[in-house]
Amino acid sequence: MPGAVRGPGPRKRTVPPAAAPSDEARRRAVAIASAGLDKKAIGVEVLDVTGRVDYADFLVIMTGTSDRHVHAIAMGIEEELKRLKVHALSVEGLQMASWVLMDFDDVVVHVFQEETRRLYDIEGLWMDASRVAVDGGAVDQPSA
Repeated sequence: MPGAVRGPGPRKRTVPPAAAPSDEARRRAVAIASAGLDKKAIGVEVLDVTGRVDYADFLVIMTGTSDRHVHAIAMGIEEELKRLKVHALSVEGLQMASWVLMDFDDVVVHVFQEETRRLYDIEGLWMDASRVAVDGGAVDQPSA
């Protein structure tokens, strides 16, 4: 049809397929998990979502037993990362502390209270993501 305006066409994927996470991102995720464990976080999981999303390479998920515990875990993570000269781009949820979300650019951290973690089931959403093993209070690198 003459003079008709056409749409932009098919959308292109913004996430590069199966890119490898940077060593720095992996070290940051491990440091975050370790800082959570130091504050007695439970159920610490590190998920490698590289190439699956465009906003992060790793998700670190953990649980605190109360609002004060969640807050203390988040503050412990922030202190440890500042010591490593890494600052959060944003931190949400510290006031209510049933779910604190921390954005460290290529690593996104979720610190939940148990009920909130069950409700949102982030691990279930990323069931097919590979995990960085967390064993007995120590975070291990995955086997290649």
